[in-house]
Amino acid sequence: MDRIGLTYNTEKEPVVISEYGRNIQEMIKKLPEIEDRKVRTEATKHIIGIMAQMTPQTKDSPDFQHKLWDLLYIISDFKLDVDSPFEPPVIEAQKKPHHIDYQEHHIKYGHYGYYLTKMIEVASKEENEELRQALANSIAMQMKRNYLEWNKGVVNDQTIIDDLKTLSNGRLTLPDESKLNMNGQPQKQQQAQQQGKKKKKKVPNLKANMNNPNNPAYKLRMQQMGKL
Repeated sequence: MDRIGLTYNTEKEPVVISEYGRNIQEMIKKLPEIEDRKVRTEATKHIIGIMAQMTPQTKDSPDFQHKLWDLLYIISDFKLDVDSPFEPPVIEAQKKPHHIDYQEHHIKYGHYGYYLTKMIEVASKEENEELRQALANSIAMQMKRNYLEWNKGVVNDQTIIDDLKTLSNGRLTLPDESKLNMNGQPQKQQQAQQQGKKKKKKVPNLKANMNNPNNPAYKLRMQQMGKL
Protein backbone atom coordinates (compact mmCIF):
# COMPACT_ATOMS: atom_id res chain seq x y z
CA MET A 1 0.00 0.00 0.00
CA ASP A 2 1.35 3.41 -0.99
CA ARG A 3 1.46 5.56 2.17
CA ILE A 4 3.21 8.59 0.65
CA GLY A 5 1.79 11.72 2.24
CA LEU A 6 -0.31 9.79 4.76
CA THR A 7 0.31 9.86 8.50
CA TYR A 8 -1.86 7.97 10.92
CA ASN A 9 -2.71 9.42 14.31
CA THR A 10 -1.25 6.32 15.95
CA GLU A 11 2.14 7.36 14.54
CA LYS A 12 1.91 10.90 15.92
CA GLU A 13 2.68 12.09 19.43
CA PRO A 14 -0.15 11.60 21.93
CA VAL A 15 -2.69 14.37 22.47
CA VAL A 16 -1.86 16.08 25.76
CA ILE A 17 -5.41 17.26 26.53
CA SER A 18 -7.96 15.34 24.49
CA GLU A 19 -10.68 17.92 25.22
CA TYR A 20 -9.06 20.34 22.75
CA GLY A 21 -7.95 17.78 20.19
CA ARG A 22 -4.93 17.39 17.97
CA ASN A 23 -5.52 20.45 15.76
CA ILE A 24 -5.29 22.87 18.69
CA GLN A 25 -2.20 21.04 19.89
CA GLU A 26 -0.55 21.35 16.46
CA MET A 27 -1.35 25.08 16.40
CA ILE A 28 0.21 25.59 19.83
CA LYS A 29 3.30 23.60 18.85
CA LYS A 30 3.80 25.97 15.90
CA LEU A 31 3.77 29.13 18.05
CA PRO A 32 7.47 29.01 19.08
CA GLU A 33 8.38 29.15 15.40
CA ILE A 34 7.04 32.72 15.19
CA GLU A 35 10.09 34.92 15.77
CA ASP A 36 8.31 38.21 16.45
CA ARG A 37 7.22 38.15 20.11
CA LYS A 38 4.33 40.56 19.53
CA VAL A 39 2.95 38.52 16.65
CA ARG A 40 3.48 35.32 18.63
CA THR A 41 1.49 36.77 21.54
CA GLU A 42 -1.38 37.82 19.24
CA ALA A 43 -1.47 34.35 17.68
CA THR A 44 -1.59 32.83 21.15
CA LYS A 45 -4.58 35.01 22.08
CA HIS A 46 -6.41 33.85 18.96
CA ILE A 47 -5.85 30.24 19.97
CA ILE A 48 -7.12 31.05 23.48
CA GLY A 49 -10.29 32.41 21.85
CA ILE A 50 -10.77 29.18 19.89
CA MET A 51 -10.25 27.11 23.06
CA ALA A 52 -12.89 29.23 24.81
CA GLN A 53 -15.37 28.51 22.01
CA MET A 54 -14.73 24.79 22.33
CA THR A 55 -15.63 24.78 26.05
CA PRO A 56 -18.51 27.29 26.45
CA GLN A 57 -19.83 25.42 29.50
CA THR A 58 -16.90 26.71 31.58
CA LYS A 59 -17.24 30.40 30.70
CA ASP A 60 -19.12 31.09 33.92
CA SER A 61 -16.08 30.12 35.96
CA PRO A 62 -14.46 33.19 37.60
CA ASP A 63 -10.95 32.10 36.59
CA PHE A 64 -11.96 30.81 33.16
CA GLN A 65 -9.28 32.73 31.21
CA HIS A 66 -6.58 31.84 33.72
CA LYS A 67 -7.34 28.13 33.29
CA LEU A 68 -7.17 28.41 29.50
CA TRP A 69 -3.74 30.02 29.64
CA ASP A 70 -2.51 27.34 32.05
CA LEU A 71 -3.76 24.60 29.75
CA LEU A 72 -2.12 26.26 26.77
CA TYR A 73 1.25 26.28 28.59
CA ILE A 74 0.79 22.64 29.51
CA ILE A 75 0.06 21.65 25.89
CA SER A 76 3.16 23.57 24.76
CA ASP A 77 5.25 21.58 27.24
CA PHE A 78 5.99 24.88 29.04
CA LYS A 79 8.16 26.05 26.14
CA LEU A 80 5.98 28.98 25.08
CA ASP A 81 7.43 32.48 25.61
CA VAL A 82 4.70 35.12 25.23
CA ASP A 83 3.29 38.11 27.10
CA SER A 84 0.64 36.34 29.14
CA PRO A 85 -1.84 38.23 31.35
CA PHE A 86 -1.18 35.60 34.00
CA GLU A 87 1.88 34.05 35.57
CA PRO A 88 2.86 30.83 33.78
CA PRO A 89 2.24 27.68 35.84
CA VAL A 90 5.22 26.20 37.65
CA ILE A 91 6.48 22.84 36.49
CA GLU A 92 6.27 20.53 39.46
CA ALA A 93 8.60 17.60 39.73
CA GLN A 94 6.63 14.45 39.14
CA LYS A 95 7.55 11.94 41.80
CA LYS A 96 6.63 8.34 41.53
CA PRO A 97 4.14 7.52 44.29
CA HIS A 98 5.30 5.24 47.04
CA HIS A 99 4.26 1.68 46.42
CA ILE A 100 1.77 0.40 48.99
CA ASP A 101 2.20 -3.28 49.56
CA TYR A 102 -0.88 -5.44 49.87
CA GLN A 103 -1.39 -6.49 53.47
CA GLU A 104 -1.07 -10.22 53.74
CA HIS A 105 -2.12 -11.53 57.13
CA HIS A 106 -1.76 -15.26 57.32
CA ILE A 107 -4.59 -16.30 59.64
CA LYS A 108 -5.99 -19.75 60.16
CA TYR A 109 -9.67 -18.91 59.66
CA GLY A 110 -10.14 -16.02 57.24
CA HIS A 111 -13.89 -15.66 57.83
CA TYR A 112 -13.29 -14.40 61.38
CA GLY A 113 -11.05 -11.58 60.23
CA TYR A 114 -7.59 -10.41 61.21
CA TYR A 115 -8.60 -8.03 63.99
CA LEU A 116 -10.69 -10.65 65.76
CA THR A 117 -7.71 -12.98 65.83
CA LYS A 118 -5.68 -10.16 67.40
CA MET A 119 -8.41 -9.75 70.03
CA ILE A 120 -8.14 -13.45 70.80
CA GLU A 121 -4.38 -13.12 71.11
CA VAL A 122 -4.69 -10.24 73.60
CA ALA A 123 -7.49 -11.89 75.60
CA SER A 124 -5.48 -15.10 75.86
CA LYS A 125 -2.79 -13.25 77.81
CA GLU A 126 -5.25 -12.03 80.46
CA GLU A 127 -4.33 -13.56 83.84
CA ASN A 128 -7.59 -12.75 85.64
CA GLU A 129 -9.74 -15.86 85.23
CA GLU A 130 -13.08 -14.06 85.57
CA LEU A 131 -12.16 -11.33 83.09
CA ARG A 132 -10.69 -13.83 80.66
CA GLN A 133 -13.93 -15.83 80.74
CA ALA A 134 -15.98 -12.69 80.08
CA LEU A 135 -13.75 -11.87 77.14
CA ALA A 136 -14.13 -15.41 75.83
CA ASN A 137 -17.93 -15.07 75.87
CA SER A 138 -17.87 -11.73 74.04
CA ILE A 139 -15.34 -12.88 71.46
CA ALA A 140 -17.22 -16.12 70.81
CA MET A 141 -20.43 -14.25 70.03
CA GLN A 142 -18.55 -11.87 67.72
CA MET A 143 -17.00 -14.88 66.01
CA LYS A 144 -20.50 -16.22 65.38
CA ARG A 145 -21.59 -12.88 63.87
CA ASN A 146 -18.55 -12.81 61.57
CA TYR A 147 -19.09 -16.43 60.56
CA LEU A 148 -22.73 -15.83 59.63
CA GLU A 149 -21.85 -12.61 57.78
CA TRP A 150 -19.32 -14.48 55.69
CA ASN A 151 -21.19 -17.73 55.09
CA LYS A 152 -24.80 -16.44 55.09
CA GLY A 153 -26.00 -19.65 56.67
CA VAL A 154 -26.26 -21.47 59.98
CA VAL A 155 -23.36 -22.41 62.22
CA ASN A 156 -23.24 -24.83 65.11
CA ASP A 157 -22.25 -23.14 68.38
CA GLN A 158 -19.88 -26.00 69.08
CA THR A 159 -17.93 -25.06 65.93
CA ILE A 160 -17.39 -21.56 67.29
CA ILE A 161 -16.34 -22.90 70.69
CA ASP A 162 -13.86 -25.30 69.13
CA ASP A 163 -12.40 -22.62 66.85
CA LEU A 164 -12.01 -20.24 69.78
CA LYS A 165 -10.14 -22.87 71.73
CA THR A 166 -7.88 -23.60 68.74
CA LEU A 167 -7.08 -19.96 67.98
CA SER A 168 -6.30 -19.20 71.63
CA ASN A 169 -4.17 -22.32 72.08
CA GLY A 170 -6.55 -23.57 74.74
CA ARG A 171 -6.54 -20.36 76.82
CA LEU A 172 -10.10 -19.28 75.96
CA THR A 173 -12.64 -22.02 76.51
CA LEU A 174 -16.40 -22.28 76.94
CA PRO A 175 -18.44 -25.24 78.20
CA ASP A 176 -19.60 -27.55 75.43
CA GLU A 177 -23.24 -26.95 76.35
CA SER A 178 -22.92 -23.18 75.97
CA LYS A 179 -25.38 -21.56 73.58
CA LEU A 180 -24.45 -18.36 71.79
CA ASN A 181 -27.11 -15.88 70.76
CA MET A 182 -26.86 -12.68 68.73
CA ASN A 183 -27.87 -10.33 71.57
CA GLY A 184 -24.49 -10.27 73.25
CA GLN A 185 -25.44 -12.52 76.22
CA PRO A 186 -25.11 -16.22 76.92
CA GLN A 187 -28.45 -17.95 76.45
CA LYS A 188 -28.65 -19.13 80.08
CA GLN A 189 -28.27 -15.56 81.33
CA GLN A 190 -30.92 -14.34 78.92
CA GLN A 191 -33.37 -17.03 80.03
CA ALA A 192 -32.81 -16.12 83.68
CA GLN A 193 -33.56 -12.49 82.93
CA GLN A 194 -36.73 -13.40 81.08
CA GLN A 195 -37.94 -15.62 83.94
CA GLY A 196 -37.26 -12.85 86.47
CA LYS A 197 -39.47 -10.39 84.65
CA LYS A 198 -42.87 -9.90 86.28
CA LYS A 199 -45.90 -10.05 84.10
CA LYS A 200 -47.60 -6.72 83.77
CA LYS A 201 -51.13 -6.59 85.11
CA LYS A 202 -53.75 -5.48 82.72
CA VAL A 203 -55.25 -2.16 83.74
CA PRO A 204 -58.98 -1.97 83.02
CA ASN A 205 -60.20 0.76 80.77
CA LEU A 206 -62.24 2.82 83.24
CA LYS A 207 -63.64 5.16 80.62
CA ALA A 208 -65.09 2.27 78.65
CA ASN A 209 -66.47 0.59 81.80
CA MET A 210 -68.19 3.79 82.97
CA ASN A 211 -70.47 3.59 79.95
CA ASN A 212 -71.38 -0.03 80.63
CA PRO A 213 -74.88 -0.27 82.19
CA ASN A 214 -73.87 -3.50 83.92
CA ASN A 215 -71.01 -1.78 85.73
CA PRO A 216 -71.93 -0.82 89.38
CA ALA A 217 -69.92 2.39 89.00
CA TYR A 218 -72.13 3.34 86.04
CA LYS A 219 -75.29 2.79 88.09
CA LEU A 220 -73.89 4.82 91.00
CA ARG A 221 -73.03 7.70 88.70
CA MET A 222 -76.52 7.65 87.17
CA GLN A 223 -78.08 7.69 90.67
CA GLN A 224 -75.98 10.72 91.64
CA MET A 225 -77.16 12.49 88.50
CA GLY A 226 -80.80 11.62 89.33
CA LYS A 227 -81.28 9.56 86.23
CA LEU A 228 -82.04 6.32 88.09
